[in-house]
Amino acid sequence: MQEIDLLIEARWIIPIEPGGVTLEHHALAIDAGRIVGLAPTELAKTQFLPRSKLTLPSHVLLPGLINLHTHAALALLRGYADDSIFTDWLNQRIRPAVTRLLSPAFVRDGTLLAGAEMLRGGVTCFSDMYFYPGQAAEAAMRLGMRAALGILTMDSPSNYAADADDYLSKGLAARDALLDQPLISFCMAPHAPRTVSDKSFERIATLAAQLDLPIHIHLHETVHEIEESIQRHGVRPLERLRRLGLLGPAMIAVDAVHLATSEIALLAEQCCSIAHCPTSNMKLATGITPVASLAQRGVKVGLGSDGAASNNRLDLFREMNHAALLAKISSGDATALDAHTVLRMATLNGAAALGQDKCIGSLALGKLADICAVALDDASLVPCFDPASHLVHAAGREQVSHVWVGGEARVTNGKLLNLEPAELLDIANLWHNRTSF
Repeated sequence: MQEIDLLIEARWIIPIEPGGVTLEHHALAIDAGRIVGLAPTELAKTQFLPRSKLTLPSHVLLPGLINLHTHAALALLRGYADDSIFTDWLNQRIRPAVTRLLSPAFVRDGTLLAGAEMLRGGVTCFSDMYFYPGQAAEAAMRLGMRAALGILTMDSPSNYAADADDYLSKGLAARDALLDQPLISFCMAPHAPRTVSDKSFERIATLAAQLDLPIHIHLHETVHEIEESIQRHGVRPLERLRRLGLLGPAMIAVDAVHLATSEIALLAEQCCSIAHCPTSNMKLATGITPVASLAQRGVKVGLGSDGAASNNRLDLFREMNHAALLAKISSGDATALDAHTVLRMATLNGAAALGQDKCIGSLALGKLADICAVALDDASLVPCFDPASHLVHAAGREQVSHVWVGGEARVTNGKLLNLEPAELLDIANLWHNRTSF
């Protein structure tokens, strides 16, 4: 028998790879932070000698969820500018508040608050686009979760940087300082076509190729953005990025709400990924991403929450549900985005967009043991005919009972292990008092 660190016996396991599979009465073997076995429970008992064993008789195991787009620190502005039209929300409320409050402490504290919320809800990795990535990394490492941090770039000054060159210099310095941190990775993160010049885009494309980094960018979020691009550059934003050499497998286009048929074909041809943020898009009334059409063309679509300032919840279970329902109603096809497809969007597709699908995103042998367990024994969740459907349409983050990152427990019986709730409340109250003026 093989000695291992942990054997988890579960009622159901959805490994994501192979797709469309739900295993019943199976066990997952973990050793040295990696998955070393997946077998029927009775067989696993004859194969493995675990130093620790956990039996979850009414739970489903699946890979840790991946939040492909957020602005984590904006958890400190949750609900601050609700029920505003997009331009007012951004220009009259959020941007002025950020200008007043932005600091290393704001980003560290906000990311800690956001990370705790995400981790408690089964998210083991988040892709962040915000200022002060070093402070965001500090928060993620304290929680013991993965973060793909953006090297944010824009041409306008902020409390963080003076111009595009300064943004790049500071972001690259943070990356260099954190190269030996296994939980932390980086993306190039030009904010949006409207805020970044051609010259800056060209430099970003070069750096992304040299450093083998994804490019994480807001794209085609609003009609106004597209109209402005045509006026200033003579083409729509996606075509501008194509001409500048940014399209390709490294591209993560956030939102991608307003796409022509030819643009969907171009994204597919270039093997780009989409970070679909359905709840934020609904709340800001920016539109509905044509996910069913994108998926039909083979475009990898992951799920993001966006920031809590435009969503209020950093909740991938809600994003899964909203993504599925929006795809059905917008396409007029009740079969669009079945439950297993949506679960793949929340896990393996996000990992692939970040270039990390060889190590996370599914419960495959040899991969890192990033796992969440969801209890399906509540009276509101029975009977359960299809666990995959339940995860997308019935269960919520409150049913997440256990979370592991690299085989290390981060949530046990619903309790966050690395941080006390009282500290999070103190952080939230401190910044609420600073904001309420």
